[in-house]
Amino acid sequence: MIEATSCGGVVIFRGKILLLYKNYKNRYEGWVLPKGTVEDGEQHTETALREVKEESGVDATIIKYIGKTSYTFSTYTDVVSKNVHWYLMMSDSFYSKPQREEFFCDSGYYKYHEAYHLLKFPNEKQMLEQAYSEYLELKRKKLWDRKRY
Repeated sequence: MIEATSCGGVVIFRGKILLLYKNYKNRYEGWVLPKGTVEDGEQHTETALREVKEESGVDATIIKYIGKTSYTFSTYTDVVSKNVHWYLMMSDSFYSKPQREEFFCDSGYYKYHEAYHLLKFPNEKQMLEQAYSEYLELKRKKLWDRKRY
């Protein structure tokens, strides 16, 4: 078994959530949150910010750590056990540009209920719920737009 670690972000701008649409040779299609593998010498926060930027073109700011998801999948030769660390992030615009090299063909910001129903994976829906709850709490305390946490 191979163990791998990835990091990603639930990126919010004006109450809407960034999603990416992945289509890999018509074998895998679906809306996902941006995430990717930790590179040697990288901190989890660095990975999360880099992956959001690479996959979506979005410059984001980390607000807080929101949790970890785990899953396994099979390759032709082995089984991979992956842990993904998630961060609530803020963007300063609706701009996004999907990374074609990683088979992302669309991206955009969606209202919470739209994003929840679009997301392909239950564990990403769980992180969206957690992140959006944190976002609403920061908004309630009038802390979200001030970048003071």
